Amino acid sequence: MWKRIPVEKALNVLTTALSGPPALAFAPAISLAAFWMGGERALVTVALTLPLLLAAFSALATTPGDQTVPSGLIPLDSFAAGMEGFFRSTATTRDDSACLIVALDGYIEFEDLHGNAATAHVVDQFRSRMLSVIRAHDIAARLDEDKIVVGLNPSKHLDLEACIQMSGRIQATIEEPVVLNGTGIYLSCSIGFSLLSSIRNDGFEAWIDAASAALDEAQRNGPSTIRAYSSETRRRSRIRANLRREFDSALDSGEIRPWFQPQISTDTGRVTGFEALARWEHPQKGVLSPHVFLPFAEQAGLMERFGQTMRHHAFAAMRQWDNAGIVVPRIGVNFSSDELRDPALIDRLKWELDQNDLTPDRLAVEVLETVFSRRPDDVITRNVTSLSKLGCCIDLDDFGTGHASIASIKRFDVSRIKIDRSFVAKADRDASQQQLVSAILTMAERLNVETLAEGVETPGEHALMAQLGCNHVQGFGIGKPMPFENTFDWITAHQNKLNGVPKIGRKAGP
Repeated sequence: MWKRIPVEKALNVLTTALSGPPALAFAPAISLAAFWMGGERALVTVALTLPLLLAAFSALATTPGDQTVPSGLIPLDSFAAGMEGFFRSTATTRDDSACLIVALDGYIEFEDLHGNAATAHVVDQFRSRMLSVIRAHDIAARLDEDKIVVGLNPSKHLDLEACIQMSGRIQATIEEPVVLNGTGIYLSCSIGFSLLSSIRNDGFEAWIDAASAALDEAQRNGPSTIRAYSSETRRRSRIRANLRREFDSALDSGEIRPWFQPQISTDTGRVTGFEALARWEHPQKGVLSPHVFLPFAEQAGLMERFGQTMRHHAFAAMRQWDNAGIVVPRIGVNFSSDELRDPALIDRLKWELDQNDLTPDRLAVEVLETVFSRRPDDVITRNVTSLSKLGCCIDLDDFGTGHASIASIKRFDVSRIKIDRSFVAKADRDASQQQLVSAILTMAERLNVETLAEGVETPGEHALMAQLGCNHVQGFGIGKPMPFENTFDWITAHQNKLNGVPKIGRKAGP
């Protein structure tokens, strides 16, 4: 039996048919029929009016609500409406749906290395490949330049295994090489997803949040990872959310402050500086190290404020050491990428140094090696260069784990290379480790750059670093990170040890 079709729906069908490419196939037939029935005058009339009619129908077929963003992705408000529709349609059925969020791995690093044009090309490839994988009745929208959210159309066969299989297909498609300037670039993506059945009791608004929490876990577990939202994910997500809130208030209350680890000269044994290492003295959880709380600071956009807090305490410590007549030539402070991206960093730092009556040469700006692989016109690069010109010591941190070139070391006027602990550990017992350290020290000597070995834990490692010509050492074998108030006793005890202790000599020869 035929069903009655509403007039509005019929008009929509007619409009769509007459505005699409199939309508053009009938244009020659219409023109021939007009000529056969009315002669040349009818043919001319049809030839003039037919394009106008097709254009009018095409305009009617495109309404503001149907417009999409580039690459065929629908606007976020339309996506939200579609997901709410999925939520409601499955309320009385046994169908299930899912929300997936797909994020390119290493997006910021790629942009820094290759520039905006190359990144735009890669993002276009990412979006087109995503759209080629999802099904016709699924929906997708752009969450960010490097993130796409996908809603899977409800189905009785949609379950955890099906979502994992689809995520695997997405990853396989994204990981196909992208040709960039004649070279194949390999990408990867992390995926977090949430089945609707996992959050139905929490309401529609929690659905995308659940997928986002799953994505956070995937990204924390390394590139090219897939994670599903679960009750355990919910528990960990709530813990992280609570820690983020606590972190914000801890900055105000003084619970987050630097602990200080000493650095000493291999020539004299005397203190040449301290590194300020962040610690959270949590009233219930005890002392927390940076790898626990810094991810929350980054996600909450609090890294600049965190950096200012660390510098405030570090500079105050320098002032108190000076007032006590204790010689601490330099304080090392880690600068995050977020801080180094701040165009106002140099002016703020000058003010902070002036307020504490410190000269720039007493600050060692510790920068990760990965920063030195960025483009020369990057804000980070300009700030590091300006800090060097200001007179600050530039410490290249964790050397050997990144991609810094010799040219970069010279361009940024690096003052000191900090050899990563992975090279130092057991170097006194491992000939290959010793050769690596020796090569780094030889390079630094040729570049006239000072060196500091991190992670020195044994007298053997200390002695070897001195014999190979490393200028400074730091590690548990010298002194563990300690609260500021404990540094006075440590310095006194260390100076007492120097009396009567033989100097660790360097290897003779050229």
